[in-house]
Amino acid sequence: MKDLTDKKVLFIICGGISAYKSLETIRLLKKNNAQIKTILTKSAKEFVTPLSVASLSQNKVYDDLFNVENESEMDHIALSRWADVIIVAPATANTIAKLSQGLAEDLASTVLLASNKQIFLAPAMNVRMWQHESTKENLKKLESYGYKFIGPDIGDMACGEYGEGKMSEPNEILNKIYIYLNPNNKNKKIKALVTAGPTKEFIDPVRYLSNESSGKQGYEIARSLSERGFETTLISGPTNLKVEKNIKLIRVETAEEMFRATQKSLPTDIAIFSAAVSDFRVKDISDTKIKKKDNLVINLEKNADILSYVSNHNSMRPKLVIGFAAETNNLDENAINKMMSKNCDWIIANDISKNNSGFNSDYNEVTIHYKDFKKKQEKLAYKKKSLISDEIVNRIVNQMN
Repeated sequence: MKDLTDKKVLFIICGGISAYKSLETIRLLKKNNAQIKTILTKSAKEFVTPLSVASLSQNKVYDDLFNVENESEMDHIALSRWADVIIVAPATANTIAKLSQGLAEDLASTVLLASNKQIFLAPAMNVRMWQHESTKENLKKLESYGYKFIGPDIGDMACGEYGEGKMSEPNEILNKIYIYLNPNNKNKKIKALVTAGPTKEFIDPVRYLSNESSGKQGYEIARSLSERGFETTLISGPTNLKVEKNIKLIRVETAEEMFRATQKSLPTDIAIFSAAVSDFRVKDISDTKIKKKDNLVINLEKNADILSYVSNHNSMRPKLVIGFAAETNNLDENAINKMMSKNCDWIIANDISKNNSGFNSDYNEVTIHYKDFKKKQEKLAYKKKSLISDEIVNRIVNQMN
């Protein structure tokens, strides 16, 4: 049970077929002792009834901005101040567009504009609507305003199409809200180090050797650790990704710089090496741009093995060391061999030969292998990297606590 006693949740339901999931989410929040107040938009009433919502929340349902009975209460102010957190589920394309423009034309949008509390949106819409450039721009704008998103998921839709846009499941929404409202104070004393992104190995001032790593998985792991209360440091190779404000970010370019930054960040309790570090660097970097010629020979030398260095450190080895194995063939075999040769505690294997996951994708599917062979390997099925990260961090929390 996730105890939400004395926690106040304002739940806003918008008009979409996924509104039926909102009823189950409200039931779960109530089962876990949350206090709930609800707002239904006009279109939401086409999918769920006020009576159903009131019965599950055990509280009054608000739906009218201009209600004579409640005029003195100024509901749009009172409700936004009452809540500890606000959930909008389903958050339709229309709602997201209105919020991005700062519109306040009904009770729901007015409450959200007047709120000084954290707002979570659980998007739900057709895959084409989700992928539309206007929706992407609206999401970017809302993210810059401080809104947080739960989902959406991938799967079959009510319209008969398949893709991203399904509202997240009620249990997932419950878990996100619980983590936000109950930061684990035990974890605040635990230091976590994450590496992410590619490295650049320069040939001359304008050319370099690198790889296709986007850094997205590592950034999401750092985000999830920070949300769970860990004191998180992220050492990042070159990316354009944004980082949560509570995370200490160290930017580097080369593998040597990442190695030195890692050394300086020790000791730490947890180390997660998701960066795609170049195995080799150019032995003799040219000070000037190399001119075109028929043949060019570049001599390479090995970079330091950061994962092996930390895993085998005598005095400052973290309690938990996790490596990543990005493979194109013999996935499990290569991952296990890497885990044993590097002496890390877990290895997380992912197949980067697939077009729809791995490098440069927002999605992934991974297998976790444990050095403790009493624990069976676990496959985390294809989903957004943010959700993969949450599942990985859940396992870290269980092990550390």
